[in-house]
Amino acid sequence: MAWVSLILAGLFEMFGVAMINKLHKDRNWQSVLLLFIGFGASFLFLAYAMKTLPMGTAYAIWTGIGASGGAIIGMLLYGESKDWRRVVFIAMVLGAAVGLKLVS
Repeated sequence: MAWVSLILAGLFEMFGVAMINKLHKDRNWQSVLLLFIGFGASFLFLAYAMKTLPMGTAYAIWTGIGASGGAIIGMLLYGESKDWRRVVFIAMVLGAAVGLKLVS
């Protein structure tokens, strides 16, 4: 269950990052509320996962999901560069997260 919680934490992290971008565009209270919900849920799920998983592994995977997911959301929804090198480096981040799970 800790791994499911960690993945949910990463997905909420991605949502929070997307809401930062939305807040810069819209500047309304709904964007602020969604930002706090996203990051709040992310921290709650991360805290739950860290009751079982080692801190270093949990944090690395959480940030990997958030960072690579944020980059993917930027490419898909906000017109950011889809250069093949960028995709390769995102895959490397995700590969490192999978590697950490395999050795922990």
